[in-house]
Amino acid sequence: ALMDELIEDYDANLLLIDVLWSKIHAYEEEAPEFQEFNSRVGSMDAGASMLRLLMEQHNLTMSDFKEEIGPKSSVSMICNEKRSLTKEHIDKLSKRFEISPALFF
Repeated sequence: ALMDELIEDYDANLLLIDVLWSKIHAYEEEAPEFQEFNSRVGSMDAGASMLRLLMEQHNLTMSDFKEEIGPKSSVSMICNEKRSLTKEHIDKLSKRFEISPALFF
């Protein structure tokens, strides 16, 4: 709640935000209650996660990626982590959504 309040005036509170952020980050990385979550997140395929996020944010279906990935079955395999995105897929997705390719790694 405090962080939300500080972000309202980001420039004026930058120093305090930086200090608080490092404490929050350390807590989330080390606290026992986050171990299972961090382990699950660490084992997820970043490309598949980013693709699912893009689908959710843009209200898209697996059929909407014919130009970037191919048929619906290929998109499904990537989303279910049975296949990985290729460099070509990532290049096309990055251009379509105007995002950095680094977000897929």
